[in-house]
Order: sequence, then structure tokens, then C-alpha cells
Amino acid sequence: MTTLVEIPFHTTTITATNEGGKQFVSLRHMCESIGVDYSAQLKRIKGAPWGTVAVIATVAEDGKRREMSMLERKVMTMWLATIDHRRIENEDAKAYLALFQNEAADALDAYFHEGGTINPNASAAQLDRLAMTIKAQGEALQALSPFLSPKFLESKAKILAARALGEEPEIDPLDLPLHVDDYLIGKGLKASEIKSERSMFGRRIAKAYRELHGEAPKKATNEVNGSIRMINAYTNSDRPLFDQVWDEHYAELFEPSLMEELS
Repeated sequence: MTTLVEIPFHTTTITATNEGGKQFVSLRHMCESIGVDYSAQLKRIKGAPWGTVAVIATVAEDGKRREMSMLERKVMTMWLATIDHRRIENEDAKAYLALFQNEAADALDAYFHEGGTINPNASAAQLDRLAMTIKAQGEALQALSPFLSPKFLESKAKILAARALGEEPEIDPLDLPLHVDDYLIGKGLKASEIKSERSMFGRRIAKAYRELHGEAPKKATNEVNGSIRMINAYTNSDRPLFDQVWDEHYAELFEPSLMEELS
């Protein structure tokens, strides 16, 4: 019976397994993540000359045997490439589609081939490469330490240590990074609204932080619109500031009225 793994992928996961040295992903779970109809996509794939669908027996959470339609890695990449983002109306789903098209294959490789997290099937050579990568990342963090948030550095160091030991990092939930985009997503804003409000929201958060702490926020590196930038670093301990700015400037604009909730 096949054992499934949940590979972290941005704010969702990729349900996958390794069978006979080949990587497979759950078609249903991936369809749900990118907002496309599972049955329609299954039919499309089966009708394509490259569209091999593997039916793999798995054990569900209730302990019962289930058969799951899964795509081998190369089939997954070909299928994702055929999905036209212009046909997807939901902006959030469209953004996830782009992430899957650009990064899903790399995420599978990182888990199954590079031995990250640590994969129990990792070879000695893969573990050596992982150790060298972790060492290099640690040295980079040390070099950048004068410019980065202490909380950011502490969390990153714990993640690197856990990765080296093949364990889950023990991080206080209040120390986890809090990004403007993630906060606004949690408030239900669409991708187009986040793009419009991100900059001003960030400036207001920084102003509130300076007024409270008497100093500017520390910095951290993050990807913004496809580019790596130095941004203000916040954690979940700063969430009350985010809520304050939201309540003062955005709640009436974006939160539904009572009549909308009842309709």
C-alpha cells in the first residue's frame, strides 16, 4: 500500500508519493489548489497522447483503502503547461496556477532527489550536498546578520538546524514571519486588491511600528513580484499593529456589511 507525503508548497501542499523511483502527485488535490474542475482535467489528460494517469492504491485518513488518480512528474509538468491562465477567472487561483507551473517540479525534486527534510531515501551523496547547502546558507545568514531582524535570523537558524537534523523546527508561533500579502489574503482581498493596497498598507504598518517602538522595523529578505528584496520584517507578535491599521483604514472598505453577509 502506498504512503503519501504532504510537501509544503507556499500556503498549500503537494500530495505526492514515490513509486519505483518515480514521483507521482495527486491530480485531485492539485486541481483543488489551482481552482480547476478535477473531472474535466482528468478527461483532458486521458485524451492527450502524453496523458498517462496512474491509479495508485493509498490509505486514507480514516484507515480505509482508496484508489487515487496520480500523475507522474513529467506528465504533471506537461499538463500544467496546457492550462491557459486566461481561462481562470479567480485571481487567487490564477496566481496559484503560475506558482505550480513555475515551481511544482522543483518542489518535487527538492524533496525526492535532494533529500531535504530529511527524506529517508536520501543517499549519502544527497545528504552531503544537503549539508553543504545548509552550511552555505548559515554562513550567508551570519554575514547578513547586521542588517536583518533578530527574530528573522533566529527563525531561519532554527529551520536550518532542524533541516540538518531531519526534524521539524521548534519555533514559537509568535516568532513566525507575518507578511503584508499573507495578512491581506487572510482578510479576503483578491490578488488585484492586494497589488493595489500593498504599498500603502506597508507604509502605515511601518509608521505604527515606529510610533510604538521608537525605531524603524528591522529588515528581512523576501520575494516580491518575482524579485528578491529587503523588506520590513514583522512577526505574529506584531499582528495587533496590523489589526490596528486594518481597523482604522480598511475595514469599512473591504469587510462585508451585515446585509451582504445575510444575502
